[in-house]
Amino acid sequence: MRQFPLPAASTIVLLGGLLATAPRAIPRFQPLGFSIWKEVTEFTPERTPLSPLIARVPEPVVPHRQVSIEPLLDDSHGALDHFYQSLDRTERREAGVITRIVHYGDSPTTADLITGDVRAMLQQRFGDAGHGFLLVAKPWAWYQHRGVSLSDSGWEILPATRFEARDGFFGLGGVSFTTAESARTRVVLDDPGQSIFDLYFLRQPNGGRIAISTAGQDVATIETAGERTEAGFATFTVAGGAHELELRTEGPVRVFGLTAEKPGPGVVYDSLGLNGASISVLTRMFQQQHWAAELRHRNPDLVIVNYGTNEADFAAFIDRGYEAELHEAIRRIRAALPEASILIMSPMDRGQRNGLGEIETMETIPRIVEVQKRVARDTGCAFFDTFAAMGGPGTMARWYNGQPRLVSADLIHPVPAGGRRIATIFVREIEAGLARYRLSAVGPRTPLKTDN
Repeated sequence: MRQFPLPAASTIVLLGGLLATAPRAIPRFQPLGFSIWKEVTEFTPERTPLSPLIARVPEPVVPHRQVSIEPLLDDSHGALDHFYQSLDRTERREAGVITRIVHYGDSPTTADLITGDVRAMLQQRFGDAGHGFLLVAKPWAWYQHRGVSLSDSGWEILPATRFEARDGFFGLGGVSFTTAESARTRVVLDDPGQSIFDLYFLRQPNGGRIAISTAGQDVATIETAGERTEAGFATFTVAGGAHELELRTEGPVRVFGLTAEKPGPGVVYDSLGLNGASISVLTRMFQQQHWAAELRHRNPDLVIVNYGTNEADFAAFIDRGYEAELHEAIRRIRAALPEASILIMSPMDRGQRNGLGEIETMETIPRIVEVQKRVARDTGCAFFDTFAAMGGPGTMARWYNGQPRLVSADLIHPVPAGGRRIATIFVREIEAGLARYRLSAVGPRTPLKTDN
């Protein structure tokens, strides 16, 4: 232990003596309280004034100025009324009522990040009506749908994001799976309660057939041949539900996906993510009439359009073409589904390193968010500000440098904990919007049914 310096100790003792006798020698001198002694003996330059013995004059109090903050979820002017009406009926446990949500997004959605948590939270409150839409094979190694495992062989896989000029038939989920002779897929469902299935395929001249089985038992044989090329759908059921399904093809077949549902009431949340996707996939790659037929068959109550991350690399496109593309995508959805609610969901923050190696928000992200807000207002859509919900500019730096880390090293994709944080805020805003809808609804309301 170091010895306290003798000169410093002598100085403190001398100073103490002078201060103790000061009130008698100088009548107007006021004794000093303990707080000043602490400032003298424990000097901290960052907190202590340069003249600790001089009384400090309090700074004037500046009145707090109210700051106008835009809502995270703007559902004004009835933008989500159709969706809220269905969700209200679902929560009231009306027989067979299922609220369906279709969520189009980019790579985080591909891995069922955010969407998987939203699905779980909504189903916990409003009822679980099944997994929803599934691709029949993995276009990317990281493709997943929570609670589902896929194994496959023999498919030629073409996502719409390859931007190959073909016929534009990509089904509901944006991926085409074809085979000239034979292919197979095995789908394992963690929840064996799924009993209602719907296969999305292309009906075409000289089409082959698809045999479907579960636990070694044949369930259905679907013929895909038709006089003309058009969207095809085949519904089949499995009594008591299925833990796994196997699809085997014979002859030329083209498939887009499969839905798995329960009888309801409840919520189904389709996660339709495409790696590298942008709004142009909906406006330039999807053949309009084919996509409209797919949407009408699915008949969702809410369509979520959640792009912007990949557009952030193209500043000129954002300034010149992005707004028109977003308008066109909304027009196509509304033409196919005139009654459905539509919600534009902004991208997350996206980070980049500057010349000093510090992480900063890409300057194009706030510009994209502003365009999306404007288009939502102009087209009567709802808008959810994911960027603001995360914390606005600089979020990726805070999420990457914080503990626990909430985003991966690419400063784009959230880790599961980050995805859950966004999902929690989004679901909270949906629930608050439903409460507002109920308060504003006209007419008598019957009480919610309970399980008791």
